Amino acid sequence: MSETIESEEKSIALECRDLHKHLGEGEMRVHVLRGVNLKLYQGEVSAIVGPSGCGKSTLLYLLGLLDRQDSGQILIKGEEIPPDQDGAHTRTRGKHIGFVFQFHFLLPEFSAAENVMLPMRKLGRLAEQEMEDRARSLLSDVGLGDKTHRLPSQLSGGEQQRVAIARSLANLPSVLLADEPTGNLDVKNSLMVYQSLTQLAKEKGQAVLIVTHNPELAGKCDRILRMQDGQFIH
Repeated sequence: MSETIESEEKSIALECRDLHKHLGEGEMRVHVLRGVNLKLYQGEVSAIVGPSGCGKSTLLYLLGLLDRQDSGQILIKGEEIPPDQDGAHTRTRGKHIGFVFQFHFLLPEFSAAENVMLPMRKLGRLAEQEMEDRARSLLSDVGLGDKTHRLPSQLSGGEQQRVAIARSLANLPSVLLADEPTGNLDVKNSLMVYQSLTQLAKEKGQAVLIVTHNPELAGKCDRILRMQDGQFIH
């Protein structure tokens, strides 16, 4: 039995219908996701919570088009994304989806601004000066306007994660997916990162989905989605 999580009177940024995913082969094959249905709405922050191994991160990677479902549909802005077309996944991911992971994955030889510009370069929609201006603006939005030229090694852990947030917003994605974004931070920096992440997304009308084991962070979100054994539960 699957469950649909819904809100009212909001535009749907991302939707999945009856998602199934198995991992492993033969006797080790595990049914990780069991008919998951979910709608993410613009300007809304949702948190997925649940025990380790319940399917949280697997779902996030499917929704982010980093992996393929065995069956079911994923729709972004009302358009179904074919599960068997890598090119469609890559294009859609670059245009519509931003990621923030537990580890910031900044390139150490590039400045904060250059790291933020990387997704823009890959998408190829903006001129060089436009990319630079946008990177500076985003870093200013997360409180790093005076550190745009610093290398990651010259930034604190919390600052590095805020650079990662700015980078995730570089292409104005429809959906922002975050996997334990404060997992390596202390309480003070966790709060700053969460506020940067959610405030910017709400201002820009993006849907945010956070996978977290942090109950305090989850409690600040608009919705808490509880997962157990590959399904959402009440």
